[in-house]
Amino acid sequence: MERAQRADRILDAAGDLLLAWGYRRVTIDEIARRAHVGKGTVYLHWKTKDSLLLAVMLKAQSRMQHRQLERLRADPLEILPSRMMSRLFLEFQAEPVLRAAYTDDADILGRLNETAKREFADLIVAGERNLRHHLEVLREHGLVRRDTDVQHQQYALLATSSGFFTSEALLIDRAPGGLEVRAGILAHTIRSALEVPADAGAQSGSDLGCGSGPDAASARLRAAATAAAPEIIARYERFLALCAQEMRRQIRD
Repeated sequence: MERAQRADRILDAAGDLLLAWGYRRVTIDEIARRAHVGKGTVYLHWKTKDSLLLAVMLKAQSRMQHRQLERLRADPLEILPSRMMSRLFLEFQAEPVLRAAYTDDADILGRLNETAKREFADLIVAGERNLRHHLEVLREHGLVRRDTDVQHQQYALLATSSGFFTSEALLIDRAPGGLEVRAGILAHTIRSALEVPADAGAQSGSDLGCGSGPDAASARLRAAATAAAPEIIARYERFLALCAQEMRRQIRD
């Protein structure tokens, strides 16, 4: 327990310094001083500065994945792309290390982002496969349109979300409302492009069934999401386990 707490303290200190000073200026000496440990203690956990700072990025990713899983388990409607991506949009604003990685902020990350792309190549591929499978399950349950190729849908989802994420830096002086407003715009855009309306009924080829009225439509939507959720949750649980495995790989044996 003491070893784990010490490692967390080092990670927190490294993350704070990375954001405050940027990759180039951060040193193991300063991380050790900030974490109130000896320099040698830092090297007991991580072989290099890069492996430590990569662990900082992984820890932020894991925090976000844990929160996403909690939402999925609490409400099956969170599997809908519009909800998922608008929530992730807000999550990114609370995780400045991930935001820097996503926007390729060289002032903060320096060459670390390129290192991360190499070191986390398997995780990146697994994440893309997860999203593809996620969409396929939603299509099977009539929650996402089936009149276009799933690969095209995945690209549209990622391209749209990426545009909103990067716009926080590029268009902030022209952005409407607060973060919640912009998250709502993102949700509406994705919902309009990909999702089957809850009241579409059998006429549109949806599997959401028929019946009339907003209550019936909401019930059909929730029933379909409830049926689809376990398979999707299981995939994200496995992905979180992969993140934990990669975290262990970065730690010195």
